[in-house]
Amino acid sequence: MSAPFSLPPLPYADNALDPLISANTIGFHYGKHHKAYLDNLNKLVEGKDLAQMSLEEVIRASVGKPDMTGVFNNAAQVWNHTFYWNSLKPGGGGKPGGTLGAMIDASFGDYDTFRKEFANAAMTQFGSGWAWLVKDGDKLAVTKTGNAELPMTQGKKALLTIDVWEHAYYLDYQNLRLKYVETLIDRLMNWDFAEKNLAS
Repeated sequence: MSAPFSLPPLPYADNALDPLISANTIGFHYGKHHKAYLDNLNKLVEGKDLAQMSLEEVIRASVGKPDMTGVFNNAAQVWNHTFYWNSLKPGGGGKPGGTLGAMIDASFGDYDTFRKEFANAAMTQFGSGWAWLVKDGDKLAVTKTGNAELPMTQGKKALLTIDVWEHAYYLDYQNLRLKYVETLIDRLMNWDFAEKNLAS
């Protein structure tokens, strides 16, 4: 019998983000950490009604329930990591155009202000967590969440994320979190993915 949830394939080869994010980091981050969350989730939902649900439904069903903390943490981390891989692409970054670019200007004043806020959210998330560009009502906002938390449980729509758990960057950047964050924003952000999320 197959497991309820499977590891989504990376949207690019494991060396596609070299040298900005190394194949070594991807090997550990995707191949070990992401997979461990998935394996844990499958064990936790085995034989339960949750096993018939979508990942998003499992997250919504388990959020805020003390007896389901393990389910929530692992399900949310599977979702967060899949979203993170799609938030990056080789040759990405820079200033977006289109509807998204216009909404960034309308919501933040200009791209440089947004960039500063996004980087600041990633830098001021104490310990492990995530920085997000989200759609909140009819405007865009930057937010951050700790550990496995994510915007969908707060009524916000995620457009892009930066993973600031240490395992996301430590092999390549050691303690230089700012260098990692700025590299992602300037050279790896997948604005096409964000635009698609905005339109959906």
